[in-house]
Amino acid sequence: MREIDKQTVRDKSSQDNSGIYLLEKSKRGVLNVLFGRTMLIILLLAAQVFILYRAFNSLRYIRYIYVALQALYVGLIIHLGNKSSNPAVKITWILLVVLAPPVGIFLYIFVEMDWGHRVLNRRLGELIGKTAPMLPDQTALRARVRAEDPALGSLADYMWRNGYFDVYENTGAEYLPSGEAAMEAILREIDKAKKFIFMEFFIIDEGVMWGRVLKKLEEKVEQGVEVRVLYDGTCALFRLPYRYPKMLEALGIKCKMFSPLRPMMSTHYNNRDHRKIMVVDGRVAFTGGVNLADEYINEKTLYGHWKDVGVMLRGEAVRAFTLMFLQMWNIDEAAENFAKYLYVERVGVPAPGYVIPYGDSPLDDEHTGEMVYMDIIDRATRYVHIMTPYLILDNEMVTALTFAAKRGVDVSIILPHITDKRYAFALAKTHYRQLIEAGVHILEYTPGFVHAKVFVSDDEKAVVGTINLDYRSLYLHFECAAYLCGMPAVMDVERDFVETAAKCHAVTLEEARAIPIPTRVAGWLLKVVAPLM
Repeated sequence: MREIDKQTVRDKSSQDNSGIYLLEKSKRGVLNVLFGRTMLIILLLAAQVFILYRAFNSLRYIRYIYVALQALYVGLIIHLGNKSSNPAVKITWILLVVLAPPVGIFLYIFVEMDWGHRVLNRRLGELIGKTAPMLPDQTALRARVRAEDPALGSLADYMWRNGYFDVYENTGAEYLPSGEAAMEAILREIDKAKKFIFMEFFIIDEGVMWGRVLKKLEEKVEQGVEVRVLYDGTCALFRLPYRYPKMLEALGIKCKMFSPLRPMMSTHYNNRDHRKIMVVDGRVAFTGGVNLADEYINEKTLYGHWKDVGVMLRGEAVRAFTLMFLQMWNIDEAAENFAKYLYVERVGVPAPGYVIPYGDSPLDDEHTGEMVYMDIIDRATRYVHIMTPYLILDNEMVTALTFAAKRGVDVSIILPHITDKRYAFALAKTHYRQLIEAGVHILEYTPGFVHAKVFVSDDEKAVVGTINLDYRSLYLHFECAAYLCGMPAVMDVERDFVETAAKCHAVTLEEARAIPIPTRVAGWLLKVVAPLM
């Protein structure tokens, strides 16, 4: 691909008095996809699937190979039954193998043997092992936390032992109760940047939000600030052209797509970078549900009013988000010198309470995001309030939620009333009756769509991040969040939940029982394959 110079990018861009800055004037419509690089990649992948299927399927007519396949089929079921993994995932695989042995066996072997996934896992493990020791030694702080609050101390010990995610003090947190508030915070902090700006988002799309951000990023580059942008490769399907990183690099912005689609089969395409992180100068960090696209600030209406949230941290905990970004940035190349970004001058912010910034990776066997949620539910004594766009639960999570409600804890979950994915809505409704019968309150946000990912409990602890209550977030995606304990921002989260709940409809047991039969049937069928979706 030829290099794109800055003047070429400027010639293709457009600006207006509102500060919107667009590099690509035309959106990625259906025609762009049908006749562009994306469709070529899809066709090549489909051809590989067809050839492999035909080759594999033809073997079943050879008697002796078919007998061997049957032995493999039985052995695979025994293996799955004894494997230490989520029971729902095992059941899905077993059903697939039973109902379609050749296809099921082939898919399982392909998923388990996929070298791209293994290489990525090894690379990330090496990076974490080399770079985690760069964080300050918090042994004394963990011991003090354990003495003050054994429950928090045990969680902090788990987070450090199983992911090198540490507990921090001297950190202030500002809760951002909407996408609009998050955007203004992002713009405000970019204006203050002196050294570097790191941005990692699942979605970037041209429009008002990204246009305003991009304009400020280019100004900062001209002032000598280092700017890096990392976004997920799925944006190249309908949102951004494949050459977009080159266009940003022509402006002096370092840019990468995470796991861009290529014409080669690999299961690691299923592991997307769903994180949202912004770090400025190592002094402030942002995370939450908000991506850099217009629907997140209600500049564009897709599913009614879009409810989202974020949190901004200042102080010592910011270093952890800096490290998370650098680890992901370097996952596919030789590791750079992290020290100059981790050891920049910073001042702790005098503030009560503690913060645990953490991530979750689909490449290991530790489901940190789910474990943190379960810890909050299991330890709650008065209430657990949750906002999530999706409710696709495994048996363990259903048990935790229903048991908490049965022992008198107020368990309330805010979900969208207008969904972005009909199959996800059907799946969510399969849980309504069981949850409501146990005493869980299901609230649907009648103005539109809830994209926030929030847990708050007992006026003491809260999680704000990117982790949905579904299999993709809990098992298949790269995620991140901030766990807040004993901080004023926890009550800001709770107040926002109460205000949002006032705009919701409480689903009754009668309504849960009266869900239309087509929706129920669709949900039941989808539930069987939900762990692999």
